[in-house]
Amino acid sequence: MRAITRLLIANRGEIVSRIARTARAMGIETVGVYSDPDAALPFVRDVDRAVPLGGTTSAETYLDIEKILAAARRTGADAVHPGFGFLAENPVFAQAVMDAGLIWVGPRPDAIRAMGDKVEALARMEQAGVPVLPRVEFRGTTAEELRAEAAVVGYPLMVKAAGGGGGKGMRVVTSPEELPDAVESARREAASAFADDRVFGEPYVAEARHIEVQVLADEHGNVVALFERECSIQRRHQKIIEEAPSPAVTAEERERLVEAAVTAARSIGYVNAGTVEFLWAGPGRFSFMEMNTRLQVEHPVTEMVTGVDLVREQLRIAAGGRIGFAQEQLRIEGHAIEARLYAEDPAQDFLPQAGRVLRFRPPSVPGLRIDGGIESGSEVSPHYDPMIAKFIAHAPTRAEAAAKLALALERTVLFGLKTNREYLAALLRHPAFLAGETTTRFILLHRPSPPEPSEEERDAALIAAALAGQWERRRSARVQRTIPPGWRNNPSQPQFVRYRWAEAEYEVRYERRRDGSFQTWVGEAPARTVEGLECGEGAVSFVLDGVHWRAEWARDGGRWWVQVGPHAFALEELPRFPAPAGAEEVVGGLQAPMPGKVVSVLVNVGQRVAPTDVVAVLEAMKMEHRLYAGTAGIVRDIRVQPGDQVNAGDVLIVVEPDGGVE
Repeated sequence: MRAITRLLIANRGEIVSRIARTARAMGIETVGVYSDPDAALPFVRDVDRAVPLGGTTSAETYLDIEKILAAARRTGADAVHPGFGFLAENPVFAQAVMDAGLIWVGPRPDAIRAMGDKVEALARMEQAGVPVLPRVEFRGTTAEELRAEAAVVGYPLMVKAAGGGGGKGMRVVTSPEELPDAVESARREAASAFADDRVFGEPYVAEARHIEVQVLADEHGNVVALFERECSIQRRHQKIIEEAPSPAVTAEERERLVEAAVTAARSIGYVNAGTVEFLWAGPGRFSFMEMNTRLQVEHPVTEMVTGVDLVREQLRIAAGGRIGFAQEQLRIEGHAIEARLYAEDPAQDFLPQAGRVLRFRPPSVPGLRIDGGIESGSEVSPHYDPMIAKFIAHAPTRAEAAAKLALALERTVLFGLKTNREYLAALLRHPAFLAGETTTRFILLHRPSPPEPSEEERDAALIAAALAGQWERRRSARVQRTIPPGWRNNPSQPQFVRYRWAEAEYEVRYERRRDGSFQTWVGEAPARTVEGLECGEGAVSFVLDGVHWRAEWARDGGRWWVQVGPHAFALEELPRFPAPAGAEEVVGGLQAPMPGKVVSVLVNVGQRVAPTDVVAVLEAMKMEHRLYAGTAGIVRDIRVQPGDQVNAGDVLIVVEPDGGVE
């Protein structure tokens, strides 16, 4: 075997920390690389040494092969692990690592190349006897040419990027009229994400499941499959819930899946870890979709049900070793479910978010694994994928794993920006999910949504913010700190503070009594008594009318974050007095929801638009996002043009509302 003594991990975020954890346990030193925005993230400290790449965007940093190799030379690394994403499936990078005399922790470049081209991969699998769907590569440039090509597979069809995955460059097309725009948009997104604008089409199977099989292969001819994962719960064709095993697959069907996956790996002489992905159209009916020639984001669920450390096996195989077990030794123990925690707003079509994490405090639960990429104070950058952590629960049964994972998410404190935390918990508790009805259309069909907080929870959050605020002001007072907050020699009226939450305004009044309790009022509701107040940095507890409440809190200027039970309230503290006149207010101004680049502007000044009309396309976090007019009216001003970089909140287009009147 070849010795790996110092491993460079060519990636960012949680996967770097996860790989470093196994490497350290094997006695291997680790080296990391980082971009300018990532300098303070935890993964930089989780490696033994780290090299700044100098730059901001992916192209300037994690996709720059020469910078990565220079970091390896500078630190004396003898092996490179690419993680997932970025250069993980780039055969040019794999070859460059090997040409530099370093050990490549991954499959050979020819295997990456064969499976990286989805069209070629489908042809190879068809020749090997693995079932595939019919397909067509879109080569046309006119609408007529594209529609003629699409006739081979019919409608509905799925447009896919030939050179990549991860949900990028994918569009569902239900009619010939939609095809030209879908192909153009998919080509543009694929070119941006993979530097390859080729796309192809295949039949769209609406009620399908996404089933994948984890494989390991070594250079001695051994190939094993570590059974299946189901990854059907997706938004924008990107996975958010994964589990092992699949609730739909029987023992007999599992054997067929394993056989097909092993055949696929052997047919291309595959070595190292990989995933063979299948489209599951019903009991026993599956077809090959693609092979991911790398470690998958969702690999922890396989590790938890098999007890196999996949990164350890990757490193052993890369060093020339054999797989540490035979197929017949593998067993599935219990059930594991993973939830991807994203900085995104589910209420706004999962719009990615960026900003500073004020506080991150997940719970500690037996059987719960958290692979995280952030901590309190971390910045979620608009330049990269918005996934910030993975929560994985393992339990004897699927129902118990789902309940454990949902409760862990509900108990997690994450302040500073919008996330899908509550959405994921609601999804895991949905009756259809618990019944195993997990197709790729799950979100569209069932539209899970978190329960609305009760009035009691809302009032508790408002009171918690008001009392935490008075505690904070008292603590920071320079004089007379021992005087109780709100104390007056001749009391005349209670103290008050006003908040905005969910587009409504609330006034909270409070008055301290001599016995240390408080009288509180929320709006016009009757007075309520708060007793036993205990307040500290980030937490407040009290008894409100005989019921004990505990809340977590954080403040950033006039913005308050308060969590009561599973609900996080983002409160805006309003000024006591009206703001001075003179600030510009743009009526009908369409604002950028996040930092990004304007891809296209689809309207002209003077044009009439409907609320659902797309007026511009913004590229951010490696995806294209359509911006809708949101109101019926006339376009009066366009303040950007294609190619412009914009910040969150910038006014892009001004629409004068007219209610749709002609």
